[in-house]
Amino acid sequence: MSEKENTSEELEDTTGLFSTESRSWSVEPEFIKETSNLLEEACVGKSSSQICETYPRNDKFGMYDDTSILSPGNKSKKDEEQRSKKHDEQTLQFFETITIYDSLQSKSDISQSPPLSITEMAAEYQPFIGFLSHETLETTSSQLSEENQKGLGLESDNFTVNLKAKGLEEFPKDILKIKYVKYLYLDGNQIKNFKGADSGDLLGLEILSLQENGLSSLPPEIQLFHNLRVLNVSHNQISHIPKEISQLGNIRQLFLNNNCIENFPSGLKSLGNLEILSLAKNKLRHIPDTLSGLKNLKVLNLEYNQLTIFPKILCFLPKLISLILTGNLISSLPKEIRELKNLEKLLLDHNKLTFLAVEIFQLLKMKELQLTGNKLEVISHKIENFKELRILILDKNLLKEVPEKISHCVMLEYLSLSCNKLMELPKNIYKLKNLRKLHVNTNNIVRIPEDISHLNNIISLEFSGNIITDIPIEVKNCKKITKVELSYNKIMYFPVGLCALDSLYYLNFNGNYISEIPVDISFSKQLLNLELNKNKLLIFSEHLCSLTNLEYLDLGKNQIRKIPPSISNMVSLHVLILCCNKFEVFPIEVCTLENLQALDLSINQIQTIPSDICNLKRIQKLNISSNQFMYFPIELCRLQSLEELNISQINGRKLTRLPEELSNLTQLKRLDISDNAIREIPRSIGELRSLVCLNAYNNQISYLPPSFLCLNDLQQLNLSGNNLTALPIGIHNLFSLKEINFDDNPLLRPPMEICKGKQLYTIVHYLQREDQRDEKILEKIFVIVANNITITNFKYLCQKLNLAISETDMSTKSPVSLSERVLQALHKWKTESINLSLTTAALRDQLTRALTMIGAYEIMDKITALKLFTCAIKF
Repeated sequence: MSEKENTSEELEDTTGLFSTESRSWSVEPEFIKETSNLLEEACVGKSSSQICETYPRNDKFGMYDDTSILSPGNKSKKDEEQRSKKHDEQTLQFFETITIYDSLQSKSDISQSPPLSITEMAAEYQPFIGFLSHETLETTSSQLSEENQKGLGLESDNFTVNLKAKGLEEFPKDILKIKYVKYLYLDGNQIKNFKGADSGDLLGLEILSLQENGLSSLPPEIQLFHNLRVLNVSHNQISHIPKEISQLGNIRQLFLNNNCIENFPSGLKSLGNLEILSLAKNKLRHIPDTLSGLKNLKVLNLEYNQLTIFPKILCFLPKLISLILTGNLISSLPKEIRELKNLEKLLLDHNKLTFLAVEIFQLLKMKELQLTGNKLEVISHKIENFKELRILILDKNLLKEVPEKISHCVMLEYLSLSCNKLMELPKNIYKLKNLRKLHVNTNNIVRIPEDISHLNNIISLEFSGNIITDIPIEVKNCKKITKVELSYNKIMYFPVGLCALDSLYYLNFNGNYISEIPVDISFSKQLLNLELNKNKLLIFSEHLCSLTNLEYLDLGKNQIRKIPPSISNMVSLHVLILCCNKFEVFPIEVCTLENLQALDLSINQIQTIPSDICNLKRIQKLNISSNQFMYFPIELCRLQSLEELNISQINGRKLTRLPEELSNLTQLKRLDISDNAIREIPRSIGELRSLVCLNAYNNQISYLPPSFLCLNDLQQLNLSGNNLTALPIGIHNLFSLKEINFDDNPLLRPPMEICKGKQLYTIVHYLQREDQRDEKILEKIFVIVANNITITNFKYLCQKLNLAISETDMSTKSPVSLSERVLQALHKWKTESINLSLTTAALRDQLTRALTMIGAYEIMDKITALKLFTCAIKF
């Protein structure tokens, strides 16, 4: 989750149902909850026919006092007229939410800040929950009780049909004949055209979603949908939009994201009622002047295309409120941009801007401006004109200073300046009284000004990756702060001012020079997340043990040798990281943490594990890699809740064997035993039925036991760098395998060239063919033996093969010929050996050894000749 969330009222109003499949334009409209994905990969807005219910609420950011919820169904004409004056604002509310979310989500991918902890991630998601009214939910989410209607995908509002991923190849015209349909979802099918659809049946259709149908072109029959208001054909292979689309005079929202469109569709110029147009992630290089015909367009998304210039025609869309041009190749802005008088949101992240045309600062309604990933060296002092600006993101540019007049942006709530070349902040930044988030990571900031204490509404403060040496005590006056990031600075003393902040729950001091924890930390009872990785701590301070609500504690890469008994007071601790310290003995005090779920003691000098570790009843993840164990700690096999175990020893003493008791860890999903000297995998490995990932590379494993083929859930297997010469033919039983690696093994069966592709199918196919070949060769060897062996050698051979044969079979007076008796005996031996899981190749080798031992040289010569012959032919 991006750290940039919760920064505006639009984010507060979102329903929270975001899809992570695509980073941009992904949300589910709540007015048809069961068939959502209409605007997936796009955004959600409202057409004039969709009525917005308004509910009062408390807004965390003080931007607006109400939130709008979409509601379906028939409304009276009078209702529509009463709300028509508010239509312009309400149409875009959900779209605003998503564009903010998407842009911030994208930004999180390139953030230089350390990853969020489990606790923080949960906290960041919280604002996305619960903004639907009871009435809306009751109206839209219940299912029809009739079984036949469910089978047709009909929803409870009597207007919705959901036929997502039903394998359809034709447009479902029959359903439209038996049901008055307004909202039709056909995502994830193989529909190529609308042939056979009756125009009379389509008149009621208002929303049509055809995402992921493999469309190469929008069918010309689209003109039949005269009353269509929302059309989503994102995630196809569309390269052509027919001119017939111009017949959709009522269309309000059109989504063509993730297609192959190179030329702007000429038919769009006639869609005068279009309010939202999204052509994100196509191949557009030019926007024609005909776009000026879209006089009602309020939202335009052209992100991730191939535009090299800012299209001037965009400047003459009088109602444009939101313009998204992220991820193009734009190097400058035209002076005409001043004409976008109603523009509130402009996203130009990841372009090639070196300066901003001063005319941009004439856009007095601007509320959000994002310019991450450009080459801006300066920001004009005219930024003072942005009196309504709420969000300003200037990360990853070349800024050396920020103009003092930014203090005139009095409504600014979120300011991000990370990854620039700043040495200081504007002196009067304290005048930004509404500032909620200030992020200045990865710059050259030397100090945080004392005036920061005047930022009474600040909740998130990030200065990671600077050269700050201390934090002003005045920070204690910022009473609303919940999160502080100060990692990788030059701080020597723990800032006691932070200990006075009653709302602070997340604190990161990784990569500093702190050597002591002050007693004041004891007052921070509300802390949930504390990170002090890579500092100069010599002891595990008892003051930390007062943090009874702490859930995540990272003290890795220090010089700690022991833990105080009072750690038992940390009853809420879920994650404890103590890697890269000086522990020579496993800290038994940790075993009192009954709620601990993850423990990292890797890269220490621990030799044994105490039996008390079984007290960690809820432990799920354990990393004890790179220690000095004499043998595998059998005590670990009692941790029934364990799901992940890492005991790789790249920098530790090598283990030579694994205990059979390892099979007791029935909940284990991930096991890492790499970089040891293990010779064999336990015979009971198959009992680990939950195992999903096994890393056993760089060992001395020479074969896989039969039970290994019972790991049906195994998806990742890395056995590179071992001594495997053959893979079992039954490896096809591991049908869940997705990633395999057998590199750097002396494999003969199959040979390494077969395994290099890391494709299970190829390996299995080779083994099956080889097994069939070996079966035929073995059968021919049986015939050679049967036709050439003497009765005396037959007796000796049976002894060498441990094959019990009756006296009748050995008698020269038997009515059955010797050759037939030998064949019967050899087949019996083969059956018994296969029951012991011996391969056909192993049987052949065992038989030839036995023949050599009894001196059947003539037979061996014939078998050798057969082997030479079979090397030159294919069966």
